[in-house]
Amino acid sequence: MLPSSIQISGEPLSSAEVRDICRGLRDNAVRLLSLRGCRLCDRDFARICRALAGASSLAQLNLNLGVVSSPGRVKQLAEALRVNRSVQSLFLHGSPLTDAGLALLNPALALHPALVALDLGDCMLGDEAINLICGLLPPDGAKSGLKELTLSANPGITPKGWSRLAIAVAHSSQVRVLNLDYNPLGDHVAGMLAVAVASSRTLEVLDLEGTGLTNQSAQTLLDMVENYPTALRSLVLTENSISPELQQQICDLLSEGEEEEEAVATAGDGVRVQDRDREGELDARQRGGSWICPSDPGSQMVLMTSGLGDSLLAETEM
Repeated sequence: MLPSSIQISGEPLSSAEVRDICRGLRDNAVRLLSLRGCRLCDRDFARICRALAGASSLAQLNLNLGVVSSPGRVKQLAEALRVNRSVQSLFLHGSPLTDAGLALLNPALALHPALVALDLGDCMLGDEAINLICGLLPPDGAKSGLKELTLSANPGITPKGWSRLAIAVAHSSQVRVLNLDYNPLGDHVAGMLAVAVASSRTLEVLDLEGTGLTNQSAQTLLDMVENYPTALRSLVLTENSISPELQQQICDLLSEGEEEEEAVATAGDGVRVQDRDREGELDARQRGGSWICPSDPGSQMVLMTSGLGDSLLAETEM
């Protein structure tokens, strides 16, 4: 039997339901587990964590919206992730972690061999947490690290913390998706992020929706896109004080870059093009991908393509 998914949202979990979830994890019958906003007692949360530790089929774990609600639960999750070797995507959006909670969880995250996507949006994080997160974005060639990082709605992070993150992104060979929406970044931080984007060889998606930017930031980003070749494919600037004209200019330039890449990919003889296409498919399976819908700030749809070629669809809400 192929591994399946369990997705429950905003409901209290009975002991019988928890027992079934644990059985599925132990039997390696679950590839996606989403308990977004679910209510369960500490005893049942501990049972799920113990089953999670030995689960070898689980690729995506969604505990958004307050499921990890105490330091005790953070410790139990950390203990499970120290043993687990399969989780590729971990969603903790809307969990009251704080810097102290992330410090408890960080050693397990840093040593996890498969983790490539992490959502810590609205987790009450500050600059100390950023220092830990930067450790998950190792310099070029040091070791594998995160490919997708979400830090939406963490207003406790200061410009000093964001500058530290920008430096880490600039020197990371891994990060492809970075979601910083609904943080009070302002034009100064946006300028630092523009430098990071220009330096990064891999960053494809940058979400700056609702981050207090003005035309000053947009002009800097426009100059960056226009004059420096980057991997950037999507830049979300909605809900900022930026003129529609500047946003459209940036969008047009990014679209032109994609068209040029497609033209290069179709050049040459058929065998070489076929080989490149196959390599692209393998790379997509290894790294996954994210597409953000800027028209709905209350939710984001994440489509993760696993290493085995399975398509997993999960919805996370702020």
